[in-house]
Amino acid sequence: MHRNRMTDQTADSDDREITKGALSGIRIVDLSRVLAGPWCTQCFADMGAEVLKVEPPGVGDETRTWSPPSMGGHAAYFTCVNRGKSSIVLDLKAASDRDRLLQAIAVADVVVENFRAGSLDRLGLGSEVMMAANQRLILCSISGYGRSGPEAARAGYDFVIQAESGLMSATGEPEGQPLKVGVAVSDLFAGLYASQAILAALIARDRTGKGTHLDVSMFDCQVAAMANVAANALATDMPSQRHGNGHPNVVPYRVFEAKDQPFVLAVGNDGQFGRLARDVIGQPQLADDPRFATNEARSCNRDLLNASLADLFRQRTAETWLTALREVNIPGGRINDVTDALATKQAEERQLVQSFSTEGGQVRAVRYPVCAEGLCTKVTPPPKLGEGGEALLRNWLARQPRLRKP
Repeated sequence: MHRNRMTDQTADSDDREITKGALSGIRIVDLSRVLAGPWCTQCFADMGAEVLKVEPPGVGDETRTWSPPSMGGHAAYFTCVNRGKSSIVLDLKAASDRDRLLQAIAVADVVVENFRAGSLDRLGLGSEVMMAANQRLILCSISGYGRSGPEAARAGYDFVIQAESGLMSATGEPEGQPLKVGVAVSDLFAGLYASQAILAALIARDRTGKGTHLDVSMFDCQVAAMANVAANALATDMPSQRHGNGHPNVVPYRVFEAKDQPFVLAVGNDGQFGRLARDVIGQPQLADDPRFATNEARSCNRDLLNASLADLFRQRTAETWLTALREVNIPGGRINDVTDALATKQAEERQLVQSFSTEGGQVRAVRYPVCAEGLCTKVTPPPKLGEGGEALLRNWLARQPRLRKP
């Protein structure tokens, strides 16, 4: 059993040994809001970093108001990206609060911000000011299009990035409209790429003694995450095509209708296709048919093959087919909704859901998804507006900085 797993229990009832987390002692000033930045900084909080979430007076991070639904007095949206943090309220238009922010930056390891280009400069908190306050600082700026180029001044919105990056052009049925992904993946990719880059910058700082400014563009990250679709375009100079639930390079790889409900089949290589033909559908001649014997041939004849398979799969139930696929190690699965996925025995055994008891009631969240000894800490619930931040800042200042000359 993984000792660092987040468990589905109240945060004050666990008497097991609690690790400090791999990033214990790392100080993060979180000037970000909504999703990409908070997703990045929550990863650090899960791994034990001290995250000071800076919020404006009033409602704070706007996702605090993005309800229903709510849990434990918080909008559910807010709970998914802000656990384990401390909140401090600062009005960055006020000189005194700007000074307090610079005090925090001077003793921090990392600042993550997602202001529009020029906004922090107008407040007297631009990158040069921050880096002057702390030469060892890792400053990570997340924006829609980066800090250079003709689109640098534009705000970044996930839906727009999905459209402009080519993701929507590759998503949806061939004869239908382009579709966005049902989760804000452009935000999430940016947050994950940012966390990876910050970790690399912290390692580099240990060698050089110097900080750096990371320029993270949602557009860049989403284009990079197009992976094989982008590689196909570079190889052919042809626009991507939509294949619905199919795959542009691998066949058969799609949703099929069984007698009772749809299921997913993901044949990844010629050996799997041979087992599908011989052992699952009882059509061994398909594996030897030159039109289907190789993935390249199957891709060229995808419509013919998929139509033949569709007729066969309608004859039996989804569970019958999935059992047969599992017996010969061919990937396939039922199509769950999220509540189904969270209730699976696999999710239960992996203790994928953690639960917090708060004054406002129970808060449940999906834990950091990597298990390793000593990686994660036992984190706290998302903070109320202004909760814990003043105490954390006082602690930082009392402990005094890691300011070492480069």
